[in-house]
Amino acid sequence: MKNTFKLITILLLTFTAISLAKSSPKPQKQRFEWKTIDKTTALTSGENTIWQFNYSKETSKPFFHPVSLTDGTVLTMDRPDDHPWHHALWFTWKYINGVNFWEESRKTGKSNGKTDWNRVIIEKNDDFSAKITLDLNYHHKGQKPILSEKRTIFVSAPDSDGVYYMDWTLIFTACSDVDVELNRTPLVGEKQGRAWGGYAGLSVRLNGLGSDWAITTEKGPLKSIKSVSRGKARSMEFSGVFKGNPAGIAILDNPQNLNAPTPWYAIAGNPMKYFSPAVICYKPHVMKPGETLELRYRVIVHPDKWNSENLKLQLKKYKAETAKTRKANK
Repeated sequence: MKNTFKLITILLLTFTAISLAKSSPKPQKQRFEWKTIDKTTALTSGENTIWQFNYSKETSKPFFHPVSLTDGTVLTMDRPDDHPWHHALWFTWKYINGVNFWEESRKTGKSNGKTDWNRVIIEKNDDFSAKITLDLNYHHKGQKPILSEKRTIFVSAPDSDGVYYMDWTLIFTACSDVDVELNRTPLVGEKQGRAWGGYAGLSVRLNGLGSDWAITTEKGPLKSIKSVSRGKARSMEFSGVFKGNPAGIAILDNPQNLNAPTPWYAIAGNPMKYFSPAVICYKPHVMKPGETLELRYRVIVHPDKWNSENLKLQLKKYKAETAKTRKANK
């Protein structure tokens, strides 16, 4: 009798499990689409833009905006009132041979130093990853370029957790017959030093409408995020809560980069939320004619807030993938 009851119980449980499996809808895989309009290329999902690359010649620099979660939550800000030359996720030097390539006129939107680009090639893959390549030239107005750049950005497809990354490779060549000095606003203690000095290079301006801000490296969280931080680390994460959604952007520094581990420029002031692997923060870098400089970074966009352990794991993964790529290219 007991065995019969046990058998009936097992059969009932099995039947219930099968019925629930049939009635419970399977989670739908998110559908992505490519969208290209007027010198912009974007990955979209329904009405949401996940990321968009902007490369119209009407802009002063090529840049990414918006940079969002896969649900459309926007994490970046372009041309904020306080710094209209901040372009969400972008790269620019500050001074090249004394000419300012960073700030732009509030009236014209142009810098004293001119950045041109051409041969923009965007490979949109079926798995919704992309490879972006372009050639850039930096020159003083009316003069030949003094610095050229070959830029490649690989953007991964979002994974099942909504995480995606951008691998930036920037190769600069001094293309004039004079030395090329890459410089920044001097730091306090230097001649004409400023409390806000030291920034230049790859930069992120975050959406100031977020809250509960946090900045951390693989060493741990920063104690103060309202004042400028210029510590050295292999990675940095800037996170917040955006319309109720915790999320962040992390940047990993390649160990072969100039001045690695990089000094960072990070601040969570009001309203400015900004960070950058400021490669020449502590001193300018001089390139001889024909000399090259290669910089590599991984930018990771993700939901939730990350801590130092998350960053250590990502650094380990990035190192392994970089070594594998180097070996394959030999």
